[in-house]
Amino acid sequence: MSERDVEKDYTVADFAAKLRRLADALESGKPFRIQIAGERFTVPKNARISVEHERGEDEEEVEFQLKWALADAAQEPEDDTAV
Repeated sequence: MSERDVEKDYTVADFAAKLRRLADALESGKPFRIQIAGERFTVPKNARISVEHERGEDEEEVEFQLKWALADAAQEPEDDTAV
């Protein structure tokens, strides 16, 4: 699998919908299926979750991060029944 680093802007409505689906998956202990910039993948249910805050001279940034080992993602089901 090749390295990838993309950033995708979303409308408020689309971002809120993704956050709602993610929250539902987290609360129910299920993996989360998402498509970003044309690539669809599964975030496993045991992904590590963190919030990062960065401050520069001209701007601030908050990142909601989910991290997992590729081996963990390979163990999750690949069907579209996951949220």
